[in-house]
Amino acid sequence: MELLEEHRCFEGWQQRWRHDSTVLKCQMTFSIFLPTPRTNPPPVLYWLSGLTCNDENFTTKAGAQRVASELGIVLVMPDTSPRGENVPNNESYDLGQGAGFYLNATEEPWAGHFRMYDYINEELPALIADNFSISDKASIFGHSMGGHGALSIALKNPGRYCSVSAFAPIVNPTRVPWGQKAFAAYLGADEAKWREWDSCCLLMQADESKSTPVLIDQGDADQFLADQLQPAQFAEVARQKNWPLTLRVQPGYDHSYYFIASFVEDHLRFHAEHLA
Repeated sequence: MELLEEHRCFEGWQQRWRHDSTVLKCQMTFSIFLPTPRTNPPPVLYWLSGLTCNDENFTTKAGAQRVASELGIVLVMPDTSPRGENVPNNESYDLGQGAGFYLNATEEPWAGHFRMYDYINEELPALIADNFSISDKASIFGHSMGGHGALSIALKNPGRYCSVSAFAPIVNPTRVPWGQKAFAAYLGADEAKWREWDSCCLLMQADESKSTPVLIDQGDADQFLADQLQPAQFAEVARQKNWPLTLRVQPGYDHSYYFIASFVEDHLRFHAEHLA
């Protein structure tokens, strides 16, 4: 690994690293916030960003480090896709580099590089465990496409994450334009394969005895609420399953990082309660 940046921040350290990814077959960057060392190794909270973002958006805009330092939580912010001259791309903002959708692609030209699920769920956690002092407790959260990633990854791995939360997540990608476009490209025409990455479909099949607590915040002035996000769909499945979900609709808030910065402390404290 190569250290690209390091900054003192709220008595901890904000760092940015580059490494060679075997899974994605390219170099990847991730950002990490390390709180002041304590007696016991700290837990890890993974953040997954949305379309067009990289590892720096949350790091510089969300203002999460102060509370993470207080709570003694390591924050890990990966990139949203593989990148590089040899990595397939698309001229659209919602497909290709910057739009990995946190799944394992099976269709060409994407299958060789676009395996973000394996990267987030296996390669990156192993890398973090090998290079930093952390406990074995982890939680996960994200925004928009990253909210889809956080929810779907947690639901596909019951017991792996202590808690999961999301800001304005794409909860039902098989039924909205962003998801349908990406899933058709990455997974092909068989919609049965799409459902393996859809949080509503995954929740329908989930074992209630292994439920992971969920917090979702959604702004009611979000320009994507009606046609792309539709959190009520997830809330209805959670109600049917008696799943521990708190869905909060925040008046006047949009899809931006101003929304995330306004409520990120609530999410950090939610995760700290379950990581304790």
